[in-house]
Amino acid sequence: MTLAHTDRTYERELQGIRDHVTLMGHEVCTMLTGTLRALAAGDRETVRGIIVADRIVNRLEVEVDEMCLTILARRQPVASDLRFIATALKLDTDIERIGDLCVNLCERILQLRGDLDAATSARFNDMGTRVRSMIETALRAFIDRDVALAASVLETDSVIDESYADTSEIVSNEMRRDPASIHDGLRVRSMAKYLERMGDHATNLAEMVIFMVEGRDVRHPGRIEERRPAN
Repeated sequence: MTLAHTDRTYERELQGIRDHVTLMGHEVCTMLTGTLRALAAGDRETVRGIIVADRIVNRLEVEVDEMCLTILARRQPVASDLRFIATALKLDTDIERIGDLCVNLCERILQLRGDLDAATSARFNDMGTRVRSMIETALRAFIDRDVALAASVLETDSVIDESYADTSEIVSNEMRRDPASIHDGLRVRSMAKYLERMGDHATNLAEMVIFMVEGRDVRHPGRIEERRPAN
């Protein structure tokens, strides 16, 4: 549920930030979807197009920052509005970083000398699909101010971590067994790490949504006293 203001201009400014953050999220999800498809098909041309598309995400990040800083200067928001602005500034940074990781992934695809085997391709597709779902769910939680939905994202991160650990072990064993596989193996391991890091950033998105709605910082459980300030 979105909190409305009697000042319609102010509400439009806040909605503009919501729309820009949401658009950023949709753009990186599109980039990730294209990357996974290109990876499965060995499509180098699509990969190059995704690298160029990252410029849109970068531009949106700058626009969100400018919009947030303008509201901070002119409106001096407090309570829930201030948490919303702080959240938007953090979200756009994490979303932009996901876009950068998509680019990193694409660059490693271009460096591969051969195609991925079916098992590795399947693992990457599973990891990437889960990560995309985490991002989409976190964005929906942001739009709907849904803490339960945001919390569900946190539960998925461990699955991504396990997938990365399994992939890394498999690739490392193969490189030890066959030195000829080292070139592609190093890149495959990096690609798995990029997907794992995307999951971390998606988790950050969800954690910030919980902060925005309830004022609770859940990033470091047990270290920070949880308080719920009044709206």
